[in-house]
Amino acid sequence: MKDSNFVMAPRSRRAITALVFTVSALLTVIGCADGQVDTGNSPSHSSSRQDAPPASSAPDSVQPEAAAHRPARLQIPSIGVDTNIIDLGLATDGTLEVPPDGKAAGWYTGAPAPGEVGPAIIAGHVDWEGADGVFFDLRNLEPGAEIIISDEDGSRTVFTATSIEHFPKDEFPTDVVYGDLDRPGLRLITCGGSFDETARSYNDNIIAFADIA
Repeated sequence: MKDSNFVMAPRSRRAITALVFTVSALLTVIGCADGQVDTGNSPSHSSSRQDAPPASSAPDSVQPEAAAHRPARLQIPSIGVDTNIIDLGLATDGTLEVPPDGKAAGWYTGAPAPGEVGPAIIAGHVDWEGADGVFFDLRNLEPGAEIIISDEDGSRTVFTATSIEHFPKDEFPTDVVYGDLDRPGLRLITCGGSFDETARSYNDNIIAFADIA
């Protein structure tokens, strides 16, 4: 449900389709380490480990289109999420940038904006420097939960969670997450599962899938 007095323009499907095939060819593993993990003694509670949301690769030829309305705020009442949304682009190595701390979620500007036709991608940390990250409780989200995204102009897009799934990082479902849709969709992504002390990263990704209400 889009609470506004305008109609959002659809995102180009060709760009998203190209993204899917290139991501599949270049990188099928979505990682969860950002190189800034605390290297001290491993505490027993997972939230004391700093970890990044997944990275992804995208082709240089696919340029992010200007969003009709940029998302500014994410609310998930059932798991206590109420946070700002920042823009995420691509790093120099072609991987998805990650939020600079655990408080904010990040929208990938190379994908559709929430409410546009196609899969909007929002990533967040599961934990950060000994504290729970914005998506620490994403694993507890239940189908049917309401997800509210507010734009900079105050208009809102409401999504309903359809499934919350765990994937080993070497089995990341690239085509499902980034694949073309004929309707507005949303994917919330973070890390999860067991923590690999050697690799200093989580072994899994947690992905919440949602459709527009």
